[in-house]
Amino acid sequence: MPQLGETVAEGKITQWFKSAGDAVKPGDNLFEIETDKVSMEVPSTTAGVLAEIRVPAGEVAPVGAVVAVIADGTAASAAPAAETRSKPAPSSAAAPAARPAPMAAPVAAGEPAAAAPIKLDPFFEVRTPQRNYGPARLPGGRSVTPLARRLAAEGGIDLGTISPSGPHGRIVARDVEAAARAARKAAPRPAAAPGVALGSGPSAEDVKALYRDVPFQEVPLDGMRTTIATRLVQAKQTIPHFYLTADVEIGRLISLREDANAAAPKDSDGKPAFKLSLNDLIIKAWAAALQRVPAANAVWAQDRILRFQRSDVAVAVALEGGLITPVIRRAEVKTLSAISNEMKEMAARARARRLTPDEYQGGSSTISNLGMYGVREFSAIINPPQATVLAVGAARRQAVEKEDGGVAFASVLSVTLSCDHRVVDGALGAELLAAFQRFVERPVTMLV
Repeated sequence: MPQLGETVAEGKITQWFKSAGDAVKPGDNLFEIETDKVSMEVPSTTAGVLAEIRVPAGEVAPVGAVVAVIADGTAASAAPAAETRSKPAPSSAAAPAARPAPMAAPVAAGEPAAAAPIKLDPFFEVRTPQRNYGPARLPGGRSVTPLARRLAAEGGIDLGTISPSGPHGRIVARDVEAAARAARKAAPRPAAAPGVALGSGPSAEDVKALYRDVPFQEVPLDGMRTTIATRLVQAKQTIPHFYLTADVEIGRLISLREDANAAAPKDSDGKPAFKLSLNDLIIKAWAAALQRVPAANAVWAQDRILRFQRSDVAVAVALEGGLITPVIRRAEVKTLSAISNEMKEMAARARARRLTPDEYQGGSSTISNLGMYGVREFSAIINPPQATVLAVGAARRQAVEKEDGGVAFASVLSVTLSCDHRVVDGALGAELLAAFQRFVERPVTMLV
């Protein structure tokens, strides 16, 4: 199972494109995996025969687990390691199989990994990593994935009481979640009037009891919705949010957009090389503001603050059943046309769940724009470990007072900056929002 980012501990194999015994060559897609964020196909990087599939479609495997074995063209199969599921012994009449290369031994968290055999595909055998994100060992020889360990720590669950269901006897996230549900169900509950939900976390059965006479459909949580729920609850419970709102005139920004689109070069078919949106210009202005106020271009890292020299701006993209935040790297130095084309391409792949982890992880700040839905203003929740998120509302025409005391109509939009008070104080947040306002109202200043 390939490493799909530092925060991804396991993946679900949704389908195999090859069967045991099929010949494969470099570039052939072998299987498709799904995590809480993306779905992607994994290709082979070597030629040979798919001798054995150890994790079938529909099962979850932790990062680093051996999911299949590719033998060279002369070998019909490879013997499974001691930890893998057993296979029937070959018939004595069958030709003897080539002796398989030794498997890499399981590695405890924090220990260096041993070198892996060179004949197996690197997607399927654990190689010597730069960093080890594999499962940690528990007393008694059992192992636990990093995500399961974190969930157990957050929920106060004793890992020693959990029965593992993951490959090779590992404790995975679903085991911890099942133990937490069982603990909640077994815990004594104070008496209450019938139909009254207790506390902030009533069980599913308690909630369903409130609507016993109302038709409803149960929608199980998928990985993305579970991750969103976990992270947002964590953000609201652990991050001291405060909010700053400002009205920004965008008349000059709209004029710049119209002039740029009119001047865009066209190809032989008459198609323009780019078409700027208002959101593209907002990304550029936010990147410039983070450069102007570098103390706010930072994230929270528990015992320290990390400040960045470049502006990597994450942009919220709505998906069916959730959202994802692809990151425009080095947005402060990119042209408006480059930002526009990159944003459109990444948004399309995000909706198809084809982003790679390095394309949506990280970022020093996030933009969430609901203006296209007619929302005037809103407050967004910070995406940890980031310290700021800019919520952008819909543009509107309203009367404003001119410098000479007269009244005129102007195009205005409201923006709300959510700040983590541990990183960004009130005055610093106000300075960042004011810098953004200046770049939007005088857009030529962010282009020089």
